[in-house]
Amino acid sequence: MAEQRKVGGVTYARAADGYFEKRRLKRSAGVWGLWGLAVAAVISGDFSGWNFGIDFAGFGGMLIAFAVLVVMYYGLTFSIGEMAAAMPHTGGAYSFARSAMGPWGGLATGLAETIEYVATTAVVVYFSALYADGITSALLGFSLPGPVCWAILYAVFIALNAAGANISFGFAIVVSIISIGIIVAFGVMALVSGAFSWDALWDMAPNPDALGASAFLPEGILPILFALPFAMWFFLGIEELPLAAEESHDPARDIPRAGLWARGTLIVTGLIVLFLNTGVLGAEATGVSGEPLLEGFAAIVGPEAAAVLALLALVGLFASLMGIMFAYGRNMYSLSRAGYYPRFLSVTGARQTPWVALLVGAVLGFAALVVVDATGGSASPAGAIVLNIAVWGAVVAYFLQMVAFILLRRRFPDAARPYRSPWGLPGAYSAAIIAGIVFVGVLVNPSFLPAIVAIVIIYVLVFIGFAIYGRHRLVLSPEEEYAISGGLRGVPADDGDTTPDPVVAKGWRLPGSWSRRPQPKAAAVTRPRDGPALRDHARDSAGAAVTRSRDACSLRSRAPRPADGMRGARSGVRCFAAVRAPRRRRRRAACAPGRRRHPRASGPRRGRGPRARGPGRSPSPTGGGAG
Repeated sequence: MAEQRKVGGVTYARAADGYFEKRRLKRSAGVWGLWGLAVAAVISGDFSGWNFGIDFAGFGGMLIAFAVLVVMYYGLTFSIGEMAAAMPHTGGAYSFARSAMGPWGGLATGLAETIEYVATTAVVVYFSALYADGITSALLGFSLPGPVCWAILYAVFIALNAAGANISFGFAIVVSIISIGIIVAFGVMALVSGAFSWDALWDMAPNPDALGASAFLPEGILPILFALPFAMWFFLGIEELPLAAEESHDPARDIPRAGLWARGTLIVTGLIVLFLNTGVLGAEATGVSGEPLLEGFAAIVGPEAAAVLALLALVGLFASLMGIMFAYGRNMYSLSRAGYYPRFLSVTGARQTPWVALLVGAVLGFAALVVVDATGGSASPAGAIVLNIAVWGAVVAYFLQMVAFILLRRRFPDAARPYRSPWGLPGAYSAAIIAGIVFVGVLVNPSFLPAIVAIVIIYVLVFIGFAIYGRHRLVLSPEEEYAISGGLRGVPADDGDTTPDPVVAKGWRLPGSWSRRPQPKAAAVTRPRDGPALRDHARDSAGAAVTRSRDACSLRSRAPRPADGMRGARSGVRCFAAVRAPRRRRRRAACAPGRRRHPRASGPRRGRGPRARGPGRSPSPTGGGAG
């Protein structure tokens, strides 16, 4: 690395030749591949984990928590869909927060997602090993030690994820469909067999000492707060969709659409499990069950089929294992590519998958599981840390992403956005408020205290390391270049190149299938093809002309002058306003692309249209009418 330059308290180095060639991803996913990825990452939450909320708040409290989180996830997925379409980078949440809150905000958000995904993968591996051991003991007569099962599961799914993005997306679609089929089959069997009982939903006796206790809320009103983190298991992981932006054929269109379909799918499957599983077992038994769906199947068809049913439940766990492992691999890859994490983590192999990040994340998760096993299993304090740590990381990431959305909307209302959230700022505010409420629920619940202490320690260590070492060795990755240039550069192209054409007003000059209509050619900035260029960055990004697609009129950016260097972009987004100037400042002119705009000419302006001109007269270069 060479040619360093300081920006807002951090130092960037221009990437060496071949740096980004060793870190390429391959576009492989359409809308259904993204849908499968989102559903696969979440679906295991319908098999177990969610039910502990009933033990805290009863069925009525859990139902209220479910409804509240549906609102939160609608606002969240709409908002991240808008940001992912405008910033189609693998960084996802880190990229959004980096553009809005600078390097420290980007690191805080990205680290929260790393913690969430690595911990969630470890939890899924742990329970998958339990299910697999039960199957082998019942059907084959032998049992494997826990660490051996964990190592086998990690090895198999690292190999699947590293084999290629097309294999990952295809596998996600298949296991998602199988898992949905299992849940639908359970619902049909519960209704047809007569095992479901409406009265069983309310078999928890009201607590006379609880405020507002009733048959609907047997533990009162306050425990609804404790049920919220467990209700998140119905949706936890759907937010990973933006991490597949650089592997999607059309992220501006497909990520919002896949998020909408996946969210609807998960709401339906969640309601099936919440009502029918609880109605088969009863609220009292469901709240303390380790495998509620498996026990529900056993209550319908008898205990003799438990091993076969455990095999079916294992499919849902495998689905989430595949999806969440994809998420932590891409999250660590993007932060490594930008220099926040060690750079070797972002190296991709011949199949253009981040196999190094997948391997290192697996080692971290395996180490956490060893701690759990050494201290007594899932009932130990260490087990509670691993189980609850994912929820804490998710809540922090949700809140910071909504803050980023609000900041970008308010500071840069004229920025180009190929997709806009139908809920807008109210949706982001509602998601942020609910995420804050869930965070309070985690904070006041004593069982979550060890997880909070552990994550605070992780944050302190990572921030100290970044302050001393990391912030002086960042790289202008697509996420970083986008943030510094205010959105003028850093949008990955279809062929994997990270230096696309400049932005045009009223939308991106998106390459390939992203383009919605023919665009006039703009004067492209000359730069190397091996990655984002740092040379003349201030002149390229802050002083560059932005071409209007309607009449090929050049508009000058009002960003800092080239002489100001890169000091004018404290958080990296100040010149974002250059994407589209306010209407009152626009002037129609017959300037050639790339030519400097003539100084503002005097003369009367009539109405809102262009300056009047007489018959047979052409407009002057200054737009001042006939001379």
